[in-house]
Amino acid sequence: MSNPSVTSPSQKTMLLLSHLLLSPAFADSDDRGRSSLSESELLNLGRGDFEQLAALASSNHVIVRGMERLANAMHSRGDAMREEWAQDALAMERTRIANAIPFLRSIGAAFEEEGQQAVVIKSLDHWPDLGSDLDLYTTATPETVLELMKRRFNARLAPRSWGDRLARKWNFVIPGLPEAVEIHVGRLGQTGEQMVLASLVARRARRIQIDGVPFRVPHVSDRLMISALQRMYRHFYFRLCDIIDSAALIEGGSIDYSDLEETATAAGIWEGMATYLVIVADYVNLYRGSGMHLPQAVTSSARFGGEKIFYAKEFLRVPILPQSAGLYGSQLGGLLRKGELESSVRLGLLPWLAGAAVVGQKITGSDKGIW
Repeated sequence: MSNPSVTSPSQKTMLLLSHLLLSPAFADSDDRGRSSLSESELLNLGRGDFEQLAALASSNHVIVRGMERLANAMHSRGDAMREEWAQDALAMERTRIANAIPFLRSIGAAFEEEGQQAVVIKSLDHWPDLGSDLDLYTTATPETVLELMKRRFNARLAPRSWGDRLARKWNFVIPGLPEAVEIHVGRLGQTGEQMVLASLVARRARRIQIDGVPFRVPHVSDRLMISALQRMYRHFYFRLCDIIDSAALIEGGSIDYSDLEETATAAGIWEGMATYLVIVADYVNLYRGSGMHLPQAVTSSARFGGEKIFYAKEFLRVPILPQSAGLYGSQLGGLLRKGELESSVRLGLLPWLAGAAVVGQKITGSDKGIW
């Protein structure tokens, strides 16, 4: 992956944010931010540029990590004004997270108290950051979920889109919680086609502690597959949190690559999973120079790498044609070969759903009600 050329102010901001989060110059040391133009620009931000940086960090779910690094860099330079900007943004986000975490724990505990399984997916992958909504997976029936959420939390059911119905997920609005609570019931994947992965998530869930509070979260392999499904097969873009979260798993030696290949192959998404990891490694290496290595089994299975990624509309985009379309075709073909007809039919509806979303966006300016 070559160094990207800057074509717009927002792309410049993504470049600066990536330097802040990935460049060794901003690691925890006494030598921060001295070696490149991007680092110099970060350390001399105007107020408007800072606001744009903070907004982009928020939409990419890295505002805590980004503002911590920026505040440290400014502190080391004795720049009290810009340190205060970063600390104010950090305090605001930490207040939001401090309000959301008890709700997330209470929901998980409520399911457990009533003999049901619930696993927090995606939301805690970004810690100390938190996603824009709270996501869980459960093996409970839809009727049980709806009744429990209303009775225990006075939750109101949000309108469901076509995509929500296919994916078997429900969104809830809870008094006192600005974030929506999204609960996936018995299925995963963009159209609910993933029965193999869904069967693993609750069974292989592990317990972690966040600030002393226990949560059930997916096995590392399952966590990565959920991320790959979201990025390579549905949204077709990466947030910076995906890059940083997954890079930490790679560098920390947390990934059992044999297990990951076996389970992702069974789910029909091994090529997409491998491609996801190669994109992560390529993007990190772009800012660090080198150092992010993957097993040969991963690199040889990837369809493409970071050279195909481009920036647009706040995120790092994955090209749909022909790259992502090829991964979709491979997943659908695998389901058909295994005789998983219901899942195949569900996945086969994706192009029609995507087409309807495009038409809706052009006519009304929104794809609400579809995705």
